[in-house]
Amino acid sequence: MGRITTRRPVTRIALGAGVGRRADTLAVEEPLEIRIAGEPLAVTMRTPGHDVELAIGFLVSEGVISRSDEFLSAIHCGGPGTGGAENTYNVLDAALAPGVRLPSADEARRFYTTSSCGVCGKASIDAVATTSRFDVADPELVVSAAWIASLPDRLRAEQAAFDKTGGLHAAGLFDAESGELLVVREDVGRHNAVDKVVGWALQSGLLPLRSTVLQVSGRASFELVQKAVMAGIPILSAVSAPSSLAAELAEDAGLTLLGFVRGGSMNVYAHPHRVVLDESAATAGAPAQERQVER
Repeated sequence: MGRITTRRPVTRIALGAGVGRRADTLAVEEPLEIRIAGEPLAVTMRTPGHDVELAIGFLVSEGVISRSDEFLSAIHCGGPGTGGAENTYNVLDAALAPGVRLPSADEARRFYTTSSCGVCGKASIDAVATTSRFDVADPELVVSAAWIASLPDRLRAEQAAFDKTGGLHAAGLFDAESGELLVVREDVGRHNAVDKVVGWALQSGLLPLRSTVLQVSGRASFELVQKAVMAGIPILSAVSAPSSLAAELAEDAGLTLLGFVRGGSMNVYAHPHRVVLDESAATAGAPAQERQVER
């Protein structure tokens, strides 16, 4: 797993069995500073790995880029401050295409104060509505409830790092037309896992992500709905609860938001017309032979 996990000695206390020492596996959490052309833009706490995807997804969710040709390259560089510092792989310097509007200094300061807690700079529903380049209100996409109900288990089956640590969130992107699981990413931050999925999709030339479903392992927060809308994802499914603001944003944007997707039941908090009980009435979500999932 590399720097995704680490081992640490712990004191194990079990009632009726006593006290002992053992090694435990933990999910790694380290800061990532994202720079553009050498200028600091944002800092987020993340699990190392797929850092370029994370930076790309962050830039998509903030409305900076929306096409693969707007992102040129990225390289890990030395620590904060001077050249020649030891490369900790916690600083990523990105280059964008000429003509891409760079965030202002005020925006960069805002990213520093918000990105580590997952808010990612957006203060209101109106801010998302005015910056999203994609329309997620596709009336033709209809999926079966039975297919949606299968997604959490399919995502869980791909969570290799979670099996070792029990401490990582996951996000998976499913093709709603073929039923394929396209990509899975894990991270200590649920918003980082989604950014990595979106970054992978942009690098693959798939944005906007029409006819896809984003499945997440935890709750559905405002920032996750924001990221789905900014990437053009029309359906977001979560195994736990959404927040009130997440449901409001989903309703306003035209995104179908599902929560408590567990076993054979689910709650649809916004735009339930896309989820039907009759599988024959669904226009998407038909089972298909799985291809190798991107990890």
